[in-house]
Amino acid sequence: MYLKSIELAGFKSFAKASTLEFNSPISAIVGPNGSGKSNVAEAFRFVLGEQSIKSLRGKKGEDLIFNGAGGEARSNRALVKVTFDNSDKTFGIDFPEVTIERVVHRDGVNEYLINGSQVRLKDVLELLAHAHIGASGHHIISQGEADKILNASTKERKAMIEDALGLKIYQYKRLESERKLKKTFENIAQVEGLRKEIAPHLRFLRKQAEKIEKAEGLREELVSRAKEYFKREEVYLDFNKAALKDERTPIEGKLGELNKELASAKKVLEESGKEKDKNFQVLDLESEIAGARAHKDGLVRELGKIEGSLGAEERIVRKQEELAQSEEHKMIRLREVEDLYEELSILESIENILGRLRDFIKGQKHAADSSIILEAKKAIEELRKDKERVEHEVSKAETKEKELHSKYEALKQEIEKDKDSSRDAEKALFRIMSEENELIAKLNLLKVREDKLKLEDEEWKRELAEVGHLIGAEALQYRNFNLENESAAAVEERKLQEERKRELERLKIRLEDSGISGAGEMLKEFKDVSERDEFLSRELLDLERSAESLRELIKELETRLAAEFSTGITKINKEFGELFTLMFGGGEAHLTLTRERKKKRDAMLESEEADLDSEGEPDEEEITEEGLDISVSLPRKKIKGLMMLSGGERALSDMAEKLSKNSQLILITHNRETMSRAGVIYGVTMSSTGVSKLLSISFDDAVVVAK
Repeated sequence: MYLKSIELAGFKSFAKASTLEFNSPISAIVGPNGSGKSNVAEAFRFVLGEQSIKSLRGKKGEDLIFNGAGGEARSNRALVKVTFDNSDKTFGIDFPEVTIERVVHRDGVNEYLINGSQVRLKDVLELLAHAHIGASGHHIISQGEADKILNASTKERKAMIEDALGLKIYQYKRLESERKLKKTFENIAQVEGLRKEIAPHLRFLRKQAEKIEKAEGLREELVSRAKEYFKREEVYLDFNKAALKDERTPIEGKLGELNKELASAKKVLEESGKEKDKNFQVLDLESEIAGARAHKDGLVRELGKIEGSLGAEERIVRKQEELAQSEEHKMIRLREVEDLYEELSILESIENILGRLRDFIKGQKHAADSSIILEAKKAIEELRKDKERVEHEVSKAETKEKELHSKYEALKQEIEKDKDSSRDAEKALFRIMSEENELIAKLNLLKVREDKLKLEDEEWKRELAEVGHLIGAEALQYRNFNLENESAAAVEERKLQEERKRELERLKIRLEDSGISGAGEMLKEFKDVSERDEFLSRELLDLERSAESLRELIKELETRLAAEFSTGITKINKEFGELFTLMFGGGEAHLTLTRERKKKRDAMLESEEADLDSEGEPDEEEITEEGLDISVSLPRKKIKGLMMLSGGERALSDMAEKLSKNSQLILITHNRETMSRAGVIYGVTMSSTGVSKLLSISFDDAVVVAK
């Protein structure tokens, strides 16, 4: 790798584009004072990333731009571009040449380009670090640089050597890793803060989710039991409806036939003209018996309705009393609370107030809605009275029916004694009416059973609607429930189904007590917050792993720096000793590593634990600061350090030709001897307009032409 050229345009006194090409091991830049020679050296530092405008002899970025002079207009920007040969891939990129360009505008904005592509300053510095060069360091030796090295502290001198050894790239990486580590600790603290922030809400949502899951378990149990109950009830109702229909059909058919026979028998009697008063009495008795039976049957049906209503009211009371056993969702009337407040306001003793509160809570704990229970109990009392009244009337109707039947039988016996073989029609009439009465009685009994079944069917539909409203349409899919034996379910004892019904009521009450409004939204929020917490947990784990990786990387870089520095110092001491002996005709010189212990705030501690301790002061620790000292021993002189050397003994111009065998040298000089060693000389002149111009002489080319 070597520097091929540098181009300046609008930079300080170089108004127009000027290019210096370096194709000789030694190039010299000469010219009178004030012509702009130093501007060339500053252009090197500028393009290599120098950020101190003051060190470039300016106060602001605009001072680096040609400001106009004479007939030349001022420039809007300053540009410096250097081109390096990269055939040996020193820069670590796959290009034969590397061009670095920096542009500063009058508004102070800087642009950096590598091979024509815009990049960041950081990218430029990292690229240069691969080649062990930068805006300052061992490769740019300005006026007073030797004194600067001699007067530098041991720590500063060590930094110069590290730069010369090419350890800058490792230092960049270490600093970058430390910066990332500090940022990682900040991110860890931020993530931990976020987790702490959402933790209380997450705990609340988890408890609510547990309640919802418990309620969902009750709901699923209710769905399962409801499906079985409704399926069994439907099988029972369908079976009994079909059975009653099968019983009614033949009876109604037989009645139809008897009505035809009765009409025929009456016609015969009318034609014979033999009707007697007893026959009419029998007919009247039969009519009275039929009326009495109809009245009794009506009373039986009324009794069945009263019993159904009584059962419904008793269920209301039972449900309210079960609600009284539940302490959740307990409602207290405002008037009762106001009365309690008035009682407490006149009590003076805290013990009396607490006692009254305790009695009130105890009294309300198992209290139900008294208005509903009172109304239901009042209705039950009235229904029970109606039941007793109807039962009494049924008993009276049965007695009357028996009396009429006895008269009827006695009258029939009297008629039987008087009838003879010619009265077959009358016999048929009596037989028909007797059979008809029996069939009507059977139909009336069927009607009672049908009315009861109708009430059960209405109750079943009501329960179906109530459960469906509570747990949703899933309960209405009971027909899919598989019963092992439907035939057995149709004829099982009703007390088993009643027990299932009571269990459904208990589950409904528990589900209503444990229900939570907005369960779906709350579960979704719980899921979202849980996923957020899990994400933060994973993020925290990743950050901790990243921090550990960065610690290991920093440790590796420090180990690498120490090893490279130790190896480099050994090589430098060897070359330094030989060069010193050559320059001074003997003597010794070497670099010595120094260590100084001092107290310093622990930077790592400050990044990890920003909080102060109880006394308000951060911890301090004692660290070891390393540096480099230079020890020399001249022949025949008692001098131990370079600070004691004279100016003449510091001159190194005569070594330029020797150094050029391994290094590319660009010298800004007035020394004729130095100029005589250069292969190319660039002369910098400045006209009266204040614009720097370049003239060049290539001695290497002149030698070739001369030959």
